[in-house]
Amino acid sequence: MKRSEISLIALRRILRATEQHGRALAAASGLTPVQMRVLKLLQADGRSTPKTLASQLRVSQATVTALLDRLETKRMILRERSAQDRRQTNITLSQQGVSAIDDAPDPLQEQFVTRFEALADWEQAMIVAALERVADMMDASEIDASPVLDVGDIRRGPPDA
Repeated sequence: MKRSEISLIALRRILRATEQHGRALAAASGLTPVQMRVLKLLQADGRSTPKTLASQLRVSQATVTALLDRLETKRMILRERSAQDRRQTNITLSQQGVSAIDDAPDPLQEQFVTRFEALADWEQAMIVAALERVADMMDASEIDASPVLDVGDIRRGPPDA
């Protein structure tokens, strides 16, 4: 088998694993991996702002607003005007958001991060360089993406289970 075919199979396996995890998460919590990442960021920080979340997720504020709208509709978050600056909105977890985190399967990216960080520095650098090169070869270098293993537009709802 040619190396190009082997690399395409590896890419397909990564995509399938990501898709399967997204479906399992949607079945367990009704959330996408990116929505779960927002909840986990809120859990870690206690509260946040849309601007801070956009920076942490490395996406636009418009994308975060769409994510927050979906999470608010699901009653996973609460939006409150800041007492110090009425122009600012603080985002916090609701009790339903806390429960969703507790009941959800471990995110695929946490497993990846744990295993990746256990690698030697040279091996991490090699993998990053190879993945960046693959993204460039697929004309995907400029696509708006967050550090979450998920497929599709991150502003969407969960896939049908």
